[in-house]
Amino acid sequence: MNPRFIGLLSGTSMDAVDAALVSFEDAGPRCLATHSHAIPEDLRQGLRTLAAPGARSDPDTWGRLDARTGELMAAAVQALLENHGIDAATVRAVGSHGQTLRHRPQERPPFSLQIGCPHRIAQATGLTVVADFRRRDMAAGGQGAPLVPAFHRYALGAEDEQRVILNLGGIANVTILPARRDEAEHGTPVRGFDTGPANALCDAWIRVCRGDAFDAGGGWAAQGRVDEALLAAMRTDPYFHRPAPKSTGTEHFHLDWVRGHLGGRSLAAVDVQRTLVELTARSVAAAILETAPRARRLLVCGGGVHNRCLMESLEANLPGWDVASTAVLGVPPDWVEAMAFAWLARETLAGRPGNLPAVTGAREAVVLGAIHPGRDGRI
Repeated sequence: MNPRFIGLLSGTSMDAVDAALVSFEDAGPRCLATHSHAIPEDLRQGLRTLAAPGARSDPDTWGRLDARTGELMAAAVQALLENHGIDAATVRAVGSHGQTLRHRPQERPPFSLQIGCPHRIAQATGLTVVADFRRRDMAAGGQGAPLVPAFHRYALGAEDEQRVILNLGGIANVTILPARRDEAEHGTPVRGFDTGPANALCDAWIRVCRGDAFDAGGGWAAQGRVDEALLAAMRTDPYFHRPAPKSTGTEHFHLDWVRGHLGGRSLAAVDVQRTLVELTARSVAAAILETAPRARRLLVCGGGVHNRCLMESLEANLPGWDVASTAVLGVPPDWVEAMAFAWLARETLAGRPGNLPAVTGAREAVVLGAIHPGRDGRI
């Protein structure tokens, strides 16, 4: 039996911890089982408060949330194993991304902070845990993000076709995968970067306006119209015009950022929502057309793949492109990131680098993360 790994991830929506059991075989990764573990409301509110731009916190609050988040992630692993009748002894390790509170690649020195105590995950589950992936890349001069393009290359690349992979999470990021032949024969690098906001702004706006956690299927946005003046104002943000490598987060793109661009104008809430969807579609399309002008295939993953309004806007902004979910290649779009952190744990335990310097801007490829032994002491 090929070694099996569990990947853990909690995204910017902070609605659940995603856990995926993955095996890695000659034909590629296989997602064997998944579980989405809800975050209790009081913990979610505590995390959102701590992650809010300009938030201040005492060490007691930080430490308490770190411990509770670690316990929650351990519970997600245990539920995955129990729900699917999986023997923990068949799992080699857990790769835990944690919950991002800050990502500041432009600070001096740059830093990225994720919480979710890995010691508690290891102690509660008995499994080896690999965590804290981003900071080693930053120590090597990189942005610490995006890290998923290396997994995209492994799982979604093609021998003779250039492909673009788009992850529509809270933030949108793209990976430009050269044909494997071009990479091998000509040294054509994999490239990847965050293009800007995706679900984070839309989720935050509908939460404030309607009390919904997200816009299911993009149905509300589809009822609105694009306000071109607001869209043009938002697209002047310098981030969109900054060259890669680059990465960003909700510290930069948040509701006060939207309100600042509204400038006191009174727009229908649904029109703002539709305009935020169009902001994602146009910023993604512009980035792709600039960096991958010869590609014609876009494979989409992340929660935004279910937003029909957003997917239709992407197709409209990429005429002539084949736009589809990663499911067409047998990789479930909702679980790509969790699968990626299972893979990153595998690479770390094998002593192999997990970053791509051409993507993150690091000076060199490095082995990522810290290893926390399981209860039996095995690494």
